[in-house]
Amino acid sequence: MIRVAVAGAAGKMGATVCDAVMGADDMELTGRADPALGTTLAEVLPNADVVVDFTRPDTALQNAQECVAAGVHVVIGTTGFDIEPLRSASGANVFFAPNFAIGAVLMMKFAAEAARHMARAEIIELHHDRKLDKPSGTAARTAELMAEGSGKPAPPIHSVRLQGIVANQEVILGDLGQTLTIRHDTIDRVCFMPGVLLAVRRVGSLTESPVVGLEHLL
Repeated sequence: MIRVAVAGAAGKMGATVCDAVMGADDMELTGRADPALGTTLAEVLPNADVVVDFTRPDTALQNAQECVAAGVHVVIGTTGFDIEPLRSASGANVFFAPNFAIGAVLMMKFAAEAARHMARAEIIELHHDRKLDKPSGTAARTAELMAEGSGKPAPPIHSVRLQGIVANQEVILGDLGQTLTIRHDTIDRVCFMPGVLLAVRRVGSLTESPVVGLEHLL
């Protein structure tokens, strides 16, 4: 049984993760850390094998460092911060994904392939108005993969923050007399949960750390 604690447990993503962990036969939810709940990360670490972090860009790095120092693996879904300091961290494994939805991973893969054959591209990412980072981690990762795969400059990213949106992304590619649009729409946050649970199951057996991107686990 994998003992799992969730940082940011009072948020919409954190609460959804808690429900998913409680519904998994091979996991036990052992802690919910969140200022809104009056519970600190330090309080839940002693009873956890893995911490799932869906907090804020200004706290995620410190949280991850605290987990690793305690020998607790960490799965990070928070974006908008520099993970480079975690490359020198030792004591436990770190897994980071800008997006845990299988469809979003496929969207990034297809966009990287298409970028090799189309002249130009631009990315439009749309999220709810409470999302703090801009551009999104998914859009930034998509642009990075497209540039790496094509040898072209990373495409521009346009960010939209509005009420009524969960998370959507379009990659629009253009060439002579044609366009190609690759789009992923998040209808419900439950779409992220299979990826999160996969990461929780695999993070302890990673042979290197940190690992970035759900595609490495699929």
